[in-house]
Amino acid sequence: MTEWLDHIQLVMLDWGYVGMFVSALLASTILPFSSDLVLAGLIAAGCSPVWIVAVATLGNWLGGLISYWMGWLGKTEWLERWFKVKHETIVKHKQRVDRWGPFLAIVSWVPFVGDVFAIVLGFYKARFWPTAWWLFVGKFLRYVVEALIVIGVF
Repeated sequence: MTEWLDHIQLVMLDWGYVGMFVSALLASTILPFSSDLVLAGLIAAGCSPVWIVAVATLGNWLGGLISYWMGWLGKTEWLERWFKVKHETIVKHKQRVDRWGPFLAIVSWVPFVGDVFAIVLGFYKARFWPTAWWLFVGKFLRYVVEALIVIGVF
């Protein structure tokens, strides 16, 4: 399985900015994919870090919105029946999401776990536009920091 993913990441490098967009989009869904290597490879290959950050942010943000909408389609009964989550646990997490609301989306920059936050925000029907904004901010900050690391600022 990992050989296949490694091959796809090499193809994304060959595609340049389009590859960056696609890899960032895939990385922010439930698929086990990393856009970090593609970002580092494209910057090392001479692509503009500014454009790479812009393209990666857009792709990752759109992927985060897909995850949000996947969560929106979810049902409490599914969690209880298929994942054996107790109703009390669902209510407890709903209270946390209600408390912090769309601002939780800024945590979406964290690899792997961040995608879950987008799904959870959709599942609990957090307001869309504020959630979309904080998703964007989180994704942007992630790629800015990564690009700065790659070019040697940090």
